[in-house]
Amino acid sequence: MISNMNNIDDTVECCDCNEVHEELLKIVNETMPEETELYDLAELFKVFGDSTRIRILFVLFEAEVCVCDLAKVLNMTQSAISHQLRILKQNKLVNSRREGKSVFYSLADGHVRTIIAQGREHIEE
Repeated sequence: MISNMNNIDDTVECCDCNEVHEELLKIVNETMPEETELYDLAELFKVFGDSTRIRILFVLFEAEVCVCDLAKVLNMTQSAISHQLRILKQNKLVNSRREGKSVFYSLADGHVRTIIAQGREHIEE
């Protein structure tokens, strides 16, 4: 939940009439993505809804790291880290590679950094 630190009036106002703007609705209906795409997008944003996964991504902004390093820096068990990494990997936000007995993780692409940066910019307004 986003805190209301700026004392912004958070009441929702409604129209005093029931006028439908057909031209606007036509544009919206023509540009609205398919339900499956909307669902996939909502699922992607759910992944960013966990602070542990966000912390993992911030570590990966700095370097490719193994599960052992992530567990140490985040003060968590390797099992807990692996669970979160599985979710990040399933959603194509991180990549992994094996080197001997270690598994190293990195950001999948620059989009991950962009999404986080945009979110930070939004909350800092």
